[in-house]
Amino acid sequence: MANSEVTFSDKKFIVSKTDLKGKITYGNALFLSISGYQESELIGAPHNILRHPDVPKLVFKLLWDHIQNGKEIFAYVKNKTKQGNYYWVYAHVTASLDDNGKTIGYHSVRRRPKPEALETIIPLYSALLAAERSGGMAASQKLLDTQLAQLGKTYDEFIFTL
Repeated sequence: MANSEVTFSDKKFIVSKTDLKGKITYGNALFLSISGYQESELIGAPHNILRHPDVPKLVFKLLWDHIQNGKEIFAYVKNKTKQGNYYWVYAHVTASLDDNGKTIGYHSVRRRPKPEALETIIPLYSALLAAERSGGMAASQKLLDTQLAQLGKTYDEFIFTL
């Protein structure tokens, strides 16, 4: 049945790699299994083939801003499967470097998120999406900045406390 949640063991990790433009260059067996795609369908495809519309564009902007500036990022992401189902991940994304320290792609390791973290993330993402619909990504960013300021935390600190 489409739009059902797919879960995986909290002892397993989804791993993928992309090139500099976000095209998939590698996916481990769990990545293939949970996404519902064959390896031949994913290799060379843009990673956003998995993008679920419940995740605000702002989250992906933050992700790209971090990694393109050489910083790692942790983020909660809801992905969609080929069959139209979904799965939540707690993603850690970093740059892949060559022997000279030049960024040649990106590496993501994703684990199953804690349910209590999603109790905070799901309503936050809903509010950010509503802001994006009414005022674009700037409105979404302003809402996130306001909420982080009220908590007295940076984005990274907020994510680590969930």
